[in-house]
Amino acid sequence: MKVRNIHQRTVDAPAAVVGRLFDGLASVNDPLWPADRWPPMRFDRPLQVGARGGHGLVRYDVGACEPGRSIRFDFTAPRGFDGHHRLEVVAKGEEHTVLRHVVEMNTRGPAVLSWPLVFGPLHDALLEDALDRAERSLGLEPAGARWSAWVRFLRWVLKPRGRRSRRE
Repeated sequence: MKVRNIHQRTVDAPAAVVGRLFDGLASVNDPLWPADRWPPMRFDRPLQVGARGGHGLVRYDVGACEPGRSIRFDFTAPRGFDGHHRLEVVAKGEEHTVLRHVVEMNTRGPAVLSWPLVFGPLHDALLEDALDRAERSLGLEPAGARWSAWVRFLRWVLKPRGRRSRRE
């Protein structure tokens, strides 16, 4: 199944300022990734071509990186996610910028079902939270994304549970 999923937001800030959000991606004080609500994005080295990492069950390598403009992440997991996702900064005049995230992939095997039922809805909620975080980092007031009942249910089902002790 072909997937093209786009999340974007136009912000009232110059492209150079918005592009600086990429500099802190996967850092301790990440201005873009909502690690307070979602599994953190981590890499095995600084954000550069060849860095390996991901978030939660989703793994990827940095396939391209143009500082302040775009980053492409090539999926390595889950199995059946064949493609990439990318972040882009697009200037719309001197004081307005589009911050865009695009997934382009083909799914196969179990991913044909896991993307639309699980990963897709969670991804959509995460990306809207990330765009809200980006706006806050720029000193703007975000619209305030809200999770659907399905996303809240999935997060409850997938929430890591502490080790349960077994009585002997």
